[in-house]
Amino acid sequence: MTATIVEGARKRWSIQRKNLPADFIAAFTVGVASIPDSMASALLAGVNPLAGLYTMIIATPIGALFTSSEMMHISTTSALSLGVASSLVGMSPAARLQAIYMLALMIGVIQITLGLLKMGFMVRFVPHSVMTGFLNGVALLIILGQLSDFTGFSSEYSNRVVQAVDTAMNAEQIVLPILIVGLTTILLIVVLDRIKRTSQFSFILAMAFASALTFLPWFHFVPVVGDVTQVPNALPSFSLPNLSLAFHLIIPAFALSIVGLVQGAGISQGYPNPDGKFPDPSGDFVGQGAANLAASFFRGMPCGGSLSGTAMVVNAGARSRWANFLAGVLIAGTVLLFADVVELIAMPALAGLLIVIGFRTLDFVSIRTVWQTGPIPGVVMLLTLFATLVMPLQFAVLMGVGLSILLFVFNQANRLQVVELLPSEKSALPIEQPAPQRLSDHKVTVLYPYGSLFYAAAKTFEENLPAAEDAKEAVVIFLFRGYEKFGSTIIAVLDRYNQVLQTNGGKMMLAGISPGVMLQLERTGLLDRIGRENVYHVHRQWGVSAYQAFEAAQAWLDEVKPQAQRKEGPSEIS
Repeated sequence: MTATIVEGARKRWSIQRKNLPADFIAAFTVGVASIPDSMASALLAGVNPLAGLYTMIIATPIGALFTSSEMMHISTTSALSLGVASSLVGMSPAARLQAIYMLALMIGVIQITLGLLKMGFMVRFVPHSVMTGFLNGVALLIILGQLSDFTGFSSEYSNRVVQAVDTAMNAEQIVLPILIVGLTTILLIVVLDRIKRTSQFSFILAMAFASALTFLPWFHFVPVVGDVTQVPNALPSFSLPNLSLAFHLIIPAFALSIVGLVQGAGISQGYPNPDGKFPDPSGDFVGQGAANLAASFFRGMPCGGSLSGTAMVVNAGARSRWANFLAGVLIAGTVLLFADVVELIAMPALAGLLIVIGFRTLDFVSIRTVWQTGPIPGVVMLLTLFATLVMPLQFAVLMGVGLSILLFVFNQANRLQVVELLPSEKSALPIEQPAPQRLSDHKVTVLYPYGSLFYAAAKTFEENLPAAEDAKEAVVIFLFRGYEKFGSTIIAVLDRYNQVLQTNGGKMMLAGISPGVMLQLERTGLLDRIGRENVYHVHRQWGVSAYQAFEAAQAWLDEVKPQAQRKEGPSEIS
C-alpha cells in the first residue's frame, strides 16, 4: 500500500520539461490578474487586502499539489468572501482577522475529513435550481457591495440591497472624482477585453491606468490601498490561529465548506485532466482542505476552487498542475519586489473590478433554463436568490441545502410506480401494464415497483398496491430485483399487506431478493411471517427467481382451489 501511495505521489508531482514554458506563461497571466482580484476579495470580506494576497501566495501552490484536478485554480472567491463578511458582522477589524484565520483552519479540517471519507458524491444532492439562485444572488451582492468604494457615499444600513436604495436616494452625496475612477476602470476593462492582445491583461491594465488618475490634482483625495493598509515587502509569517474562536464559528465553517466544495465540484465536472479523465471530487475536497489549512497558519483567508481562475489557467495554455503552483510563486515575488506599487492601487478601481466580476458571474442562461424547466425549480431558484440577498450568507447556504434535501425527498416519493407483469405467449419476456386497482380471487399477480423505495416513497408505494381486502386466496409476487436494502417503513408496508392477504386465505411471495434485503427480512421477523419458502433469492439471469415464484404460486393455487377451478398448468413469466 505504501508503494502505491508513493507511486501515486510520484506521478502527481512529476515535472515534464516540455510543459514548463506553457505553464510559466499561464502562471504569469493568472498571477498578474490574481493580485488585484485577491485584494478585492479580501475587501469584499471586510478585512485587510493583504489577507487576499497571502492566501494566493500560500493556498494556490499548496492546492495545486494536492487536488485531483490538475487545472483547478484555488484562490479567494467572491462567494466565500461574501460568506466570510456576513459571518463576521459586528466584529472589530483585528477580531475579524483572527476569525478568518480560524475559519480557514476549520474549513480545511472539514474539507479534508470529507475528502478522506470519500464524500464527493454529496454534491450531487444540490440541485441546479438552488445553485443558480445562490450564485446569482452572490453576483448581485458583489455588485451592490462595492457602491461605497465606487461612489464615496457610505450608507449607514447593513443590508446591501437597502444600501443600494439609500445610495440612490442620496445621489447628491456621491463624490464625483471617486465615481470617475471607478467608471474608468469598468470602461477600460470592457474595451481592453475586446482587443485580442490585451484581453488577458485587461484587469491589471485597467487598474493601473485608473489608479494613475490619483496623481492628478482633482483626484488627489481618491483613496488608495496604501490609505487602508501598508503592504510589506515580505512573505507572510507563521501565525497560529486563535483556537478559542472555534465554538462561535462552527455554523459559518460548515456553511462555507459547502460553498467551497460545491464551487469546486463544478470545476471537477467541467474540466477534465490532460489525460482525458475526469478528476475525483473527493480528491479535490482534500486539495481544497489542504489549501485552507495551510492558509490559516500564514495569515490567509478561506479559499476554494475558482471557476474563473481555472478558466483563465486553461485558456492561457496551461499543461499541468505546475501552472497554478508557479502562479503562487510569481505572486510572492511581486509582493517582495513591488509592494510600493501595490499600495498605489485606487480603491474605486478595485471596486470597479469587482463590479465587472459580479456582472460576469450573473448567469442569465442558467436562470432562463431553470425557469423554463417548470414552476417548482423556478420557485426554488427565486427563494434561494431572495434568501441570499436578505439573509446572512451562511444561513442562506444552509437553507438552500435544506431545500435541496426536501426536494430530493419529494422527488423520490413521487417517482415510484408499481406495474403488473403478465406472461406473454409470443415472447419469453413479460408484458407490462399498470397494476390493477383490486386483486382477483384465486389469481397470481406479479408486481414490479419502478423507482426508489426511500422511506418517503412508502406512502406512494402503499397507495399504488391493488386493494386486497376482498380478494380470496389471492397470491401477490413482488419482484424486488435491484433493491439492495429496504427502510423500516417499507418493511412495515409489506408486513401490513401480507397480513391482509393471509387473513383472506392468500399469500405474499418475494422474488429477486438481494442478500441485504434478506438479512433485513430475517432480523425484522418478516421472513418467518411471510414464510421462508415464499422468498426467492436474486439470480444472475433476469427473471429466473420470478419464474420460480410464479410456478410455486400456481402450484399452491391448484392445491387450494376447488377441482373445477384448477388450471391445466402454470403459465410462464420471466
